[in-house]
Amino acid sequence: MNILFVYTSQDVQSLRKPLRMLDQTQFGISYISSLLKSHGHNTRLVVLSRVFGDRYKKIIDEFIKDFSPKLICFTAVSSEYNFIAEIGRYVKRKYPDIYLMIGGCHITLNPEEFQSSDFDAMCIGEGEYPTLELVSQLESGVEPSHISNLWLKNSDKIEKNPTRPFLNELDILPFPDRKMWFPWMQLQEGSRISLLLGRGCPFECTYCCNHALRKVAPGQYVRTRSAENIISEIKAITAVFPEKKEIYLEVESFGIDKKWAIDLCSHLEGLNETLDHPLSFGVNIRVVPRPDFEELFAELERANFKWVNIGLESGNERIRRSVLSRYYSNDDFIMTVNSARKHNIKVAFYNMIGLPGETLEDFQDTLKINRICQPDDHFTSIFYPYPGTKIFESLKEGGLSLRAMETGMERKEAFFDLPGFTKKQIIKNYQWFDFNVYKGKKRMYKLLLRVMAVKLTSNPRFNLAFRRIVGLPFLKRIRTVLKKI
Repeated sequence: MNILFVYTSQDVQSLRKPLRMLDQTQFGISYISSLLKSHGHNTRLVVLSRVFGDRYKKIIDEFIKDFSPKLICFTAVSSEYNFIAEIGRYVKRKYPDIYLMIGGCHITLNPEEFQSSDFDAMCIGEGEYPTLELVSQLESGVEPSHISNLWLKNSDKIEKNPTRPFLNELDILPFPDRKMWFPWMQLQEGSRISLLLGRGCPFECTYCCNHALRKVAPGQYVRTRSAENIISEIKAITAVFPEKKEIYLEVESFGIDKKWAIDLCSHLEGLNETLDHPLSFGVNIRVVPRPDFEELFAELERANFKWVNIGLESGNERIRRSVLSRYYSNDDFIMTVNSARKHNIKVAFYNMIGLPGETLEDFQDTLKINRICQPDDHFTSIFYPYPGTKIFESLKEGGLSLRAMETGMERKEAFFDLPGFTKKQIIKNYQWFDFNVYKGKKRMYKLLLRVMAVKLTSNPRFNLAFRRIVGLPFLKRIRTVLKKI
């Protein structure tokens, strides 16, 4: 059977080649596609963006005419759901015989929105085997029914099936379908490949939805793949991309199961010993109270890990503790950074600006920690509350309007005037963050160029134009410079 997947993104560079990085692929639908293909089905992908208005209609019409899918699968995070629902409405009204299913974090945590949508089915939680069962029933010509994880519109009723346990043995899944993404990419220089090490997170950060996703199904939520399975996928990746020498190993926190992490490092070190040009790796590390990462970082160094991402989020301990439920101290954080660098591992920080309860004075602590540590890179954003998170629910109780947040500029635009931190102050500190962190440490012209780039991309009127300009082939060098600064 032919199955079409629809994915949407705001981070695009053109209508027909919207994606510019290999790590923009989405693991959920990639795994579902690979499982369907392993059972003899045909899959294709459409990548759309609301920044191009209703031009999506022509593209999806072309694919439906050429591919004749019997099932179209959609996925969406909260900020993309309204656009995905609009696409579903258009498809259902023009092609009523095509079966439509929606999945992803947003609908999993907000299933009440399914009833008013034009989708025929909704997947709660993991979708590989529920989708395979749905395809089998559709292929047999029967009305879909009794499929765990799926809510189904049958006649005038919604059949709400229970969820099956979380998939415990991740190694049984075929490797994610990366080829489905290739037609939608015009790759930037330096584009890296991501590989998923496991699923789930043991922590309860208030701005993340893992605490809620953990409750949607029975069974073990935090799971990892075996080192042997991961090595096999790396070999498959390097066979397709022999020129790529850097792989990002995606997992919520690499250091939680130290025995497993060290075993994987040993396997990665062994793999590199067989290669003429060793691979380098990056991974995410979660700081914990009284950290002891010396042994782990020593193993990372031997396995040729070149960098780690670390979530600071806020440099103010009160905000981290009472607002975000992250309990390590600034000394814990700095100790972790120093330990990484002792082992020749670069560090990149995650920072947020404009958190509930944060004052301008509190934010100075974030700047202070960044100036002390001088991260090699950072991913800094303006706080955006996603539905399904604890922090969203608390803000909703205080009168938050979701409609006010329907924008293509989440995490680049300030939504709230805080008592001690106005929207104007938040956006200014976001735009001048690099300058304030690295002044005196990097060349002034590079910092000012960075400020200019952030100002352009944080303005809705110039954001798309900027993306498309830096996507032009003859400006590759400018893209590279902006990435480095």
